[in-house]
Amino acid sequence: MFRLDMKLLKTIKDKDLGDDFKIREASRGVLLDENNLVPILFVSTQNYHKLPGGGIEKGENKVQALKREIKEEVGCTIEDEKEIGKIIEYRDFFPDYKLKQTSYCYLGKIVSKGKQELEQGEIDEGFELKWLTLEQAIKTLETDSPKNYEGKFIQERDLTFLKEAKMIIFNKK
Repeated sequence: MFRLDMKLLKTIKDKDLGDDFKIREASRGVLLDENNLVPILFVSTQNYHKLPGGGIEKGENKVQALKREIKEEVGCTIEDEKEIGKIIEYRDFFPDYKLKQTSYCYLGKIVSKGKQELEQGEIDEGFELKWLTLEQAIKTLETDSPKNYEGKFIQERDLTFLKEAKMIIFNKK
């Protein structure tokens, strides 16, 4: 059951951005396969890991975007999506480019596996799919050292989502 307004887990920002920013919404997933392994993507050119997911396109709802992104980045289909929460990021990584991104995260079950369909930009960034236990995924993100500004936000965001998913799974909250 989906609530009208997902639980806000965190707001991440580095300074006051004012009102002049681009708005982006994205869906992400903490997914478990039949062996309770979680897919994460290693962005090798920037030395960090991330959860699969991406921008919500025009005409899509959050879950449709999630399923499309998971199919592309992991090659899987999922079901039993449950809300984990949302995180709002305020990024100011270029002098004239400010971004407010809201990421909605879901816990899901992988029902079938196939082949990734990465976009050229993802290939260029060196996306590598890894399957880890939830605890391994958390430890991996905790020890990442992103090379770029964006990676530091992604690390904080996805680590928060993974830890919240762990609480949901093990505490049945």
